[in-house]
Amino acid sequence: MVGEEQLPVEVTTSTYVVGDVHGHRDGLAEALRAKGLLDDFDNWAGTSDELWFLGDFVDRGPDGIGVIDLVMQLQEQASEAGGAVHTLLGNHEILLLGMYHFGETEVPSDFGPRSFARSWEINGGLLSDQDGLTDAHVEWLTSRPLVAIAADNLLMHSDTLEYLDWGSDIDGINTSVRGVLESDDISEWWEVWRRMTTRYAFRGPDGPEVAQRLLDQLGGARIVHGHSVIADQLGIHPAQIEAPYLYAGGKALGIDGGLFVGGPCLVVELPYNAES
Repeated sequence: MVGEEQLPVEVTTSTYVVGDVHGHRDGLAEALRAKGLLDDFDNWAGTSDELWFLGDFVDRGPDGIGVIDLVMQLQEQASEAGGAVHTLLGNHEILLLGMYHFGETEVPSDFGPRSFARSWEINGGLLSDQDGLTDAHVEWLTSRPLVAIAADNLLMHSDTLEYLDWGSDIDGINTSVRGVLESDDISEWWEVWRRMTTRYAFRGPDGPEVAQRLLDQLGGARIVHGHSVIADQLGIHPAQIEAPYLYAGGKALGIDGGLFVGGPCLVVELPYNAES
């Protein structure tokens, strides 16, 4: 009615995380659309929502560059809509960039011949991803952080303690690795790749204690990570995965559904409640 006071519209903001996509652009788009974060034309529909990717956009799947392009597009669109899209670096982004910068150059080693080209090929690297890389892609990837806090969760790609070798807090870790990625020191690049391939730090009887030590050091109430396929942790087929894996006494949440081996692309709302 005319003159009637208009009540403000309440805006509800949600935070989501996505694990390893590995080149499956269409699977990612479908999963985001199911959560109302994309429209039918693959544009941002999440309004003020916040979306985090935990890395591993490339390798093993058909269109890693398509995944990167989609995420970069969504980052711009979300910002314009009042939302946010953020990304962390995964070990496969390090491998992609290492291959781009160093190729077959031998890495100094006492353990036999090593090169980014060799590891890239062994770990599912695709020539189409290398051919599609632009200067804009490289600059954007190089500037991504490794660790972050969102919705009181500690976000990281790899389920490892090796991050602490780069610093004692989040800013220190991200700054240290950014410095490596802006350098041409192949040995230091290799150390980033090597450390981020390690996994399973929070498994076993000491898992809750180890996870809590990391949380005490870096912050957050729970660790959320990708990298380690849930099916491998549970000893089941990836197609049987329907939800993220909460373990280590509830202190760690694995969200890699194993999309590249037939599992789901998990888009998980934080804070995660296993009963919801």
